Amino acid sequence: MSDTPLLLRDDRDGVATLVLNRPRARNALSHALLTALSEEFARLSADESVRAVVLAAEGPAFCAGHDLKEMTAYRADADRGAARFKDLFDLCSSVMMAIPALPQPVIAAVEGIATAAGCQLVASCDLAVAGTEARFATPGVQIGLFCSTPMVALSRNLSRKAAMAMLLTAELAEAEEARALGLVNRVVPAGTALREAQELAAGIASRSAYTVRVGKRAFYEQLEMPLAQAYAHAGRVMTENMLARSAEDGIAAFLDKKAAR
Repeated sequence: MSDTPLLLRDDRDGVATLVLNRPRARNALSHALLTALSEEFARLSADESVRAVVLAAEGPAFCAGHDLKEMTAYRADADRGAARFKDLFDLCSSVMMAIPALPQPVIAAVEGIATAAGCQLVASCDLAVAGTEARFATPGVQIGLFCSTPMVALSRNLSRKAAMAMLLTAELAEAEEARALGLVNRVVPAGTALREAQELAAGIASRSAYTVRVGKRAFYEQLEMPLAQAYAHAGRVMTENMLARSAEDGIAAFLDKKAAR
């Protein structure tokens, strides 16, 4: 077994950069890599020195989805892999849900393909920056395995018809199309997505960590609520935020035409 870590981490100036490190496997989400992501997200959630996270990948592909070779090997089990398939998909879902639950914003830096669960990973991030050569797809229907779990994240980023089109046709969406659909925020020259994502993260990291944390949590909470309940919840959050020192000092600085700290 190789001693090469499946997930790399580099912290600089309040920004943690995580790098998927299975380039020969196109960074497929093996059980071990998903476990590494789960453990790292747990560490990040408790790390107050980190104010933003960038998720990137080593090699020419961002992530090709689940490791189909690993999954095929599960079929040798007595239950034809049922137990291990469920464990894998449950683990993957927990990793995807951990991203919006993190107090820090997470920015995907995408170069090359992001397909199936790799596309799900991009959709699960709070923001995404893509190089011009990035491509996105949920091609499971081509091999008889509908991308049902990627569908959850995809359908929460795109319109219903756009999500269904990706899921049913398996067509690759180029970077600019993905931006138009709402899957990514910015398209940048190929090879610069990581740098651009880190610069975006640095800007976010310069803001009040408390304010960003409160805002991110409230954003995802209100999405699941009816309109009136969402407004009531957001009002309570803003009241709490107004009483925080960061808002008091920031508003005072704005009114005095001074730079906020």
